[in-house]
Amino acid sequence: MPRRITETEVRHVAGLARLAVSDAEVAQYVRQFEVILEYFDQLNKLDTTDVPPTAHPLPITNVWREDVEKEGCTAEDALANAPQRWESYFQLPKVLDQDAE
Repeated sequence: MPRRITETEVRHVAGLARLAVSDAEVAQYVRQFEVILEYFDQLNKLDTTDVPPTAHPLPITNVWREDVEKEGCTAEDALANAPQRWESYFQLPKVLDQDAE
């Protein structure tokens, strides 16, 4: 079977993607692309006349839960595991210097 992907084409695509590829990588990519194209040949041999076009092979549906109002947590519950707290707030280390402009 003649090669369908050439080293020149692999180098061209790598250049478009701004990738530096070695000679060994080019040879590896040529082989890998050939395997991929052989697989596409197998798929092209399948009879798909009765298969409708799809965007996804499995049916996708959203699973919605009922929007029910629930009791939220209290400030005390939210701060229960806080390493440091000040009154009813999380206490964090200072990250901005007020004097710096």
